[in-house]
Amino acid sequence: MTKRLFILFQKLQTRILFPGVLFILLTLTACNNDPEQIKALTSKNAVQEDRATDVTFIQSQHGKVKAILSAHIFIRNELAKPPYTDLKDGIKVEFYDDSNKISSTLTAGYARYYEKQGNILIRNNVVIVNKKGEQLNTEELVWNQGVEKFYTEKFVKITTATQVLYGDGLEANKDFTWYHIKNLKGTVQVNKSEVPQ
Repeated sequence: MTKRLFILFQKLQTRILFPGVLFILLTLTACNNDPEQIKALTSKNAVQEDRATDVTFIQSQHGKVKAILSAHIFIRNELAKPPYTDLKDGIKVEFYDDSNKISSTLTAGYARYYEKQGNILIRNNVVIVNKKGEQLNTEELVWNQGVEKFYTEKFVKITTATQVLYGDGLEANKDFTWYHIKNLKGTVQVNKSEVPQ
């Protein structure tokens, strides 16, 4: 009787053990994940971020379009301190006047929006063109939503129909119809009647 129980137990153990070992071996050989991909997917930042591609935002006020923003990559992180929104791989903003016509355009490689502070940091080949065709080139601008002005302490270049202006720092309004260059350098065309005798 004991011998029969031992043989039965051995058969039962083989039936349970063999499929279990086979399952574990198949599982281990089937897993072929890149550790870097796993790390990227499970990182703290990836878990708390909202992502989208090819997004367009329309800002309107009293039923009129004020701005249209397009970005290739949109990343929102509400758990960061402070919370922010990143716009990457190329952004474009078209600002509209009260007649619903484009008053200026802004293009850049990257922007980060801090909602609580109302500031937008814009970087990487920043270009603004106003309706007169005047063009601003710089590497960094800050938009302050509270006062609705652009600021920078970086090098700026402004090209108009008659002159090229350079400076280290700038302040400008939203549609770039008014601007003040700090540490102004460059060529300025002056009418003869305006030159003191």
